[in-house]
Amino acid sequence: MKSNISSRFRLWIDKGEKPYLGLGRVILLEKIEEHGSITRGAQAINMSYRKAWQLIEDMNKLSKEPLVEKRLGGKTGGGAHVTTAGKEAIQKFYELQRKIEAFADAETLKIDF
Repeated sequence: MKSNISSRFRLWIDKGEKPYLGLGRVILLEKIEEHGSITRGAQAINMSYRKAWQLIEDMNKLSKEPLVEKRLGGKTGGGAHVTTAGKEAIQKFYELQRKIEAFADAETLKIDF
């Protein structure tokens, strides 16, 4: 699910003291799903594999279920996919982002300039 959100606001979802999801991480998840590979997903957004893998490990550790799983096989020897939990995390992030933007729009209309 790709978003048409303008990103006027930076939404970060933390779990405890650690960052869990933000727009950059969500886009990384979308690119991994699109390309079926952590490497190709990271390359699509000009991120190193090492950085992408670190972000995935961080998200997976904080989630009840992994958001991304590696898989073996295929011509290149491996790949990755976004799990159902990962797809739900993407969806919930965008839903919350839309709610925040709608709230801000409604509140802005109340301001008398």
